Amino acid sequence: MSLKNTAIICTFGQYLFLIDMEKTIKVGILRETKNPPDRRVPLTPPQIIALEELYPGVEFFVQPSDFRCYSNDEYEYLDIPLKEDLRDCDILMGVKEIDKRTFIPGKTYMFFAHVAKKQHHNQVMFREMVEKGLSLIDYELLATDEGDRVVAFGKYAGIVGAYNGLRARGINTNRFRLKPAYQCRDLDEMWAGLRLIELKPGLKILVTGGGRVSHGAMETLAVCNIVQVSPEDYLNREFNVPVFCQIGPEYYTRHKRGQQFKFRHFMKHPGEYEAAFIPFTRVTDILITGHFWDPRSPVLFTKDEMKRPDFRISVIADITCDINGSVPSTLRVTTISDPFYSYNPHLEIEEPAFSRPSNITVMSVDNLPGELPREASHDFGRLLMQNVMHDLLSGSGSPMIDRATILKDGKLTPVFAYLEDYLKFEP
Repeated sequence: MSLKNTAIICTFGQYLFLIDMEKTIKVGILRETKNPPDRRVPLTPPQIIALEELYPGVEFFVQPSDFRCYSNDEYEYLDIPLKEDLRDCDILMGVKEIDKRTFIPGKTYMFFAHVAKKQHHNQVMFREMVEKGLSLIDYELLATDEGDRVVAFGKYAGIVGAYNGLRARGINTNRFRLKPAYQCRDLDEMWAGLRLIELKPGLKILVTGGGRVSHGAMETLAVCNIVQVSPEDYLNREFNVPVFCQIGPEYYTRHKRGQQFKFRHFMKHPGEYEAAFIPFTRVTDILITGHFWDPRSPVLFTKDEMKRPDFRISVIADITCDINGSVPSTLRVTTISDPFYSYNPHLEIEEPAFSRPSNITVMSVDNLPGELPREASHDFGRLLMQNVMHDLLSGSGSPMIDRATILKDGKLTPVFAYLEDYLKFEP
């Protein structure tokens, strides 16, 4: 049956779509090429089948991979074609940054590019995309008209990041040992082990941020029956049980001229604010960072402030993982297999993990959801299907996708014209 000049009505959940099937769209799922390799996928095999049923004019192809969390056999079992050469695909979807040697000229790519903040380590990759006339849709920039992101792995970054923070605490104090999350079969096993640990009464854990990351972190803390308390009580009271507190920027920043904190103003004008975090450093044992940081906004604390005798924090699970960002002890990205290092605040240097009791243990893994890749992939694919895939596959046009398009045929789109100097800058 020819799909030309055909319109069909499809349903997805509560939604009803009229889809024009004049053209077959071919979508390729890329093999991850960043080293160390990421095991996640943007869409799981069952999700691909659901999309092909919903959009009969769309075909999916998957590049074979020996390390993906879904095996080649799982795709083949559902009759999803494995294909090494994806040159005839229209859209190519991955997760992390892509090896520049693998780019296919003229194609549309979707992945977490990490270039919008002019990240130095992806500059060469970005230049190659321009030279090969590629279009780039960045998952991180897919957002509603109000600016709320619609797809993210943040929840699982928070879940695993908080777990790693507790794991570091157990090693630091020699009170308990937790299996690395990536060695657990799934989330159920990870949380089952977490329920067996005993935390010291009076332990205080602070979570920053108010989005998916912080809520994921709080899910993990709730498994341990850690009690949530208000910021005021956290700062001023001691407890006979482990407690945690979650704070947004209204607690860790203040306006330089004493104006009342307003979140929208802070997001637009972060440079007008200064840090107000120091009181929390005096009462916190474990810091779990899940906040968004703008380079114009203040850091949480400085290296000099970390040298103070009343700086109590002994573990920092820096899920934000911004090098030279809001947490000065985050000197580098760590890996899933080797997640921790020690920061010597007096010498301002990295030392081997758990080498000195006076050091601060830092966890700065930048791909935490990769420790629970199947669950994280399923959740991410679900969000894509709910919020993005119809506009992407039906060709109906989408302001949201337009806002997330950094490159169109190798040219910067108007919103991202500010990246011109990033492309030209020679380190």
